[in-house]
Amino acid sequence: MSSTKRVWTTVGALAVALAGSQLIPATALADPPLPEPQPVSADGVLHNVIYRARADGTSRGAVVAYKIDDTNVNSEQPTLLPGSTFEVNTVLADPTQAGMEVSIQWPYGSNLHCEILVDDQIVAQADQFIAPRLLRPKNDPLYGVLQCGAPVDTTVPGPTATGPDPAAAPVEAPPPAA
Repeated sequence: MSSTKRVWTTVGALAVALAGSQLIPATALADPPLPEPQPVSADGVLHNVIYRARADGTSRGAVVAYKIDDTNVNSEQPTLLPGSTFEVNTVLADPTQAGMEVSIQWPYGSNLHCEILVDDQIVAQADQFIAPRLLRPKNDPLYGVLQCGAPVDTTVPGPTATGPDPAAAPVEAPPPAA
């Protein structure tokens, strides 16, 4: 056997071995058990909150809404590609108010995952499969939305804006200018 034939035989055997290794499925790793969250202290200490969101599948038009403090909500439109994770850090005085929503546009489907960490401990996580649809679902306004933790759309207690009071006297219009 000549050296050229031996080299080509070795290269061919390596190519077959490499292609064959791609056909064997990888071993799945199990998730470790979640640690118990520590009780929240009521001494006015601020808590570090980490929001994480991931979408495994086609998820164009993703929107992540999360609480940035006790009264304000922020939303971002990250590019959630399979394998990438959206992560944001914030500080809350009341960690029970930590909440987020992950949503994708309706024609697309994906596995959505979200988790909330307070002081480096997972306090909430959720997973949901959103199936692709041809038409917008009429009876489910939250289709394509994954909620995690406290509700994001809560209203702040206090005075609310209302229409004019019907018992109040009507306001006179100013006279026309000459």
